[in-house]
Amino acid sequence: MLQFFSKFKFLAMVLFVLSVIIISIIYQIKNPKEVLPIFQPAKVNAELVDSTIQHVKKYHKIADFSLTNQNGKTITQDDYKNKIYVADFFFTTCQTICPIMTDNMAVVQAKLKNDNDIMLLSHSVTPVIDSVPQLKKYAIEKGVNDEKWNLVTGDKKQIYQLARKSYLAVKTDGNGDEYDMIHTENFILIDKKKRIRGFYDGTDSEEIERLLNDIEILKKE
Repeated sequence: MLQFFSKFKFLAMVLFVLSVIIISIIYQIKNPKEVLPIFQPAKVNAELVDSTIQHVKKYHKIADFSLTNQNGKTITQDDYKNKIYVADFFFTTCQTICPIMTDNMAVVQAKLKNDNDIMLLSHSVTPVIDSVPQLKKYAIEKGVNDEKWNLVTGDKKQIYQLARKSYLAVKTDGNGDEYDMIHTENFILIDKKKRIRGFYDGTDSEEIERLLNDIEILKKE
C-alpha cells in the first residue's frame, strides 16, 4: 500500500511540473517579450550608408574609434564598453536642427542621470571648427554632464567613416569633397554588443519618449 502511494506521489509531482511548464508556455505566447530589431546596412536608407557596405545583412557593429571630447580627453570604444548608448551627429555653429537635438539629448540625459549603464555620444561633423575649447563652451551652455555625455571631435575622415560605415546616420553633400557630411536629425540607439537597435528623430519629443521606452526594453534583454 505504501509503495502504491509512493508511486502516486511521484506521478502527481510529474503532472504538477508539466502543468507549470504548459502554463508558462501559454503565458509567453499570449504575452510575448518585447525585443528591439537589430539594424543592418542592407535595411537602412541607402542615402545614409556607404556604398561599400550597403549589401551587409548581418553582423554589423560599430567600429573602434579614438576621438577627443570637450575636456581634451581621448574617448574610445572602451569608454562605452558594456554600456547602452545614444549617438548623434551635430556641429556647434548649426542654427537649425542642432539646438533642438541637443536640447532633446539633454532631456535624455536628465531622465537617465542615475542610470550608469546608459551614456551619450555626440560627434561633430565640422571637427576643424569644433575644437576642444569650442566643444567645452557648448557643453557648458547646454548643461552637459561630463560623466555621461561626450561631445567629440577628431580626424574628419574617421568621423565620416563612423557616420557612414558604422552609425549609418549622415548623407554626403556631393560637392566633390569625399569626406563632407550632411548630418541628419537621427539619434541612434546602440546596445552593449555595439549593434544598432533603433533610429529616432532627435527633433521630435514623441520620438524621444519612444527612445526612452526602447532603452527600458533593451535593458531587459
